Amino acid sequence: MFKYYKYKDKYLFSTNEYENMKIVGEDEIKNSDKTIYFLDKFNPLYSRSSFSISHPSLLFLKKEDLNFLRKNELEEANVPQWLMDKINKRNIRAVNTMYPNWEKLLFEETKDKWKLNLLALGDVGGTLLIGLRLLGSKYIDEIGIYDRHLDRMKRWEYELNQVRAPFTDEEYPKIKGIDVDELFDCDMFIFCASSGVPKLDSNVRDVRMAQFDGNAKIIKEYARMARNKNFDGIFAVVSDPVDLLCKVAFLESNTNDKGVLDFCGIPSDKIIGYGLGVMNARASFYAEGNPRASHFLKEGRVYGPHGEGLVVADSIYNYDEEISMWLTEKAKTANLEIRNFGYKPYIAPSLSSGSLSILSTLQGNWLYGSTYMGGVYMGSKFRLNKTGIEIERLKLPYSLYKRIENTYEKLGDLV
Repeated sequence: MFKYYKYKDKYLFSTNEYENMKIVGEDEIKNSDKTIYFLDKFNPLYSRSSFSISHPSLLFLKKEDLNFLRKNELEEANVPQWLMDKINKRNIRAVNTMYPNWEKLLFEETKDKWKLNLLALGDVGGTLLIGLRLLGSKYIDEIGIYDRHLDRMKRWEYELNQVRAPFTDEEYPKIKGIDVDELFDCDMFIFCASSGVPKLDSNVRDVRMAQFDGNAKIIKEYARMARNKNFDGIFAVVSDPVDLLCKVAFLESNTNDKGVLDFCGIPSDKIIGYGLGVMNARASFYAEGNPRASHFLKEGRVYGPHGEGLVVADSIYNYDEEISMWLTEKAKTANLEIRNFGYKPYIAPSLSSGSLSILSTLQGNWLYGSTYMGGVYMGSKFRLNKTGIEIERLKLPYSLYKRIENTYEKLGDLV
């Protein structure tokens, strides 16, 4: 069923044949206590460079698509028990050898502390930075900040380095102003730039989509810069519309000077959208005030984009369409309520989708965000563990899955 290989000091296996690799026996690879790598071949335009194998069925994929979210009782796959044990410990990393630079993935190391660089210190970027400074001491070594307004950058560098509690040994992440050429000398680049948000008195209902064209032009510039710098960290997208900008960044980074996709830029799985966290927080806020929906706090899920197309499920155990649609509408339009108060709604997104979700990524904890699924950046619950991104898979009710599928198809048509 599987062929086993050794490349340098790494053990690999596959259902495909790979020439110029040393063939080894099953006994040698199964006794290894290190991460082992499952090699497969998929079109990079619709597939990730790498992900964590969390179920044996993922070893027999025909393609990557929305089914990453769905656990099917019929998909059980027979694999040796030693392999099942490694899967349960998340010790197997899938690697797509159709990416030109796939061999680099075999030698990536886990990090104790991360170096983050953040672009743009407007309302969102500044608030997000405060959260990272206050909460990131265990996981962040330094945060580089860059803004085209030099005075703004110096202000944030000076002020935040003066934020600390007395009588404590806690080492807060250092905030350091950097030059634009240093933006991709980091483990995670955080994109918070924006061409502008519609004014409070505008009649724009989908504020996020109204920002697409302007923000797409900006993110293309930095995606191209990441490519030229051979950036191999995580490209985190916070600006709206999060999901679509992720796809723009992926395509731009992987297009060469002749306009041809060569997939030598940022792999799709290393671009993550941070917009869904606040939608879960908003749904939770409204669920707390409604006894009929309060079970969402422990049983609910959110899927899809940060905006139109959002899917809120009141429960993954006893799904109720009516309650779910009510929560969806409340979460989707919560930003309009803040705008009606006369304020731009950036505090909750900056902290729930930004600071807290980014910290969960660094910690390896579950969070909500957008990752690549068959050509579409789709929001769901996931985590980044030592072998890559692991997407939560559930036995989803048919009606809920159809809602998610409808959103997935619409997102795929947009970019």
